[in-house]
Amino acid sequence: MTVTTIGAAQVHVDAEGFLTEYGEWNEDLGSQLAAQIGIELTDAHWRVIRFLREDYAEQGETATLRRVSTQAGIPVKELFALFPGKPAKKMAYVAGLPKPVGCVLSVAGPSRSSERTARRGGIR
Repeated sequence: MTVTTIGAAQVHVDAEGFLTEYGEWNEDLGSQLAAQIGIELTDAHWRVIRFLREDYAEQGETATLRRVSTQAGIPVKELFALFPGKPAKKMAYVAGLPKPVGCVLSVAGPSRSSERTARRGGIR
């Protein structure tokens, strides 16, 4: 992992600039990360960021948009407004968390539900 300086802090990051050490993040650093991608944080942003940090500590992985929406009660449309473009990626970046894992088929192959979807002609 690479060590870089953001503001006055030296932090470990991956090849895409996502922090790799949970304990290196603080709210000041979060504000600096947000500024780097053109986001000025409001209370609504902080609600999302704090949820992501707490959820990561409990679950061990970065929450998806769907999880943030269902568990934190924040509509997906609002998440897109707060973090335009690629909200899941931007939320994780500002929160100092790993990039969220996308929806990918497991190594074992497709699930039964994805097989049923395929038999019906795909997602409509």
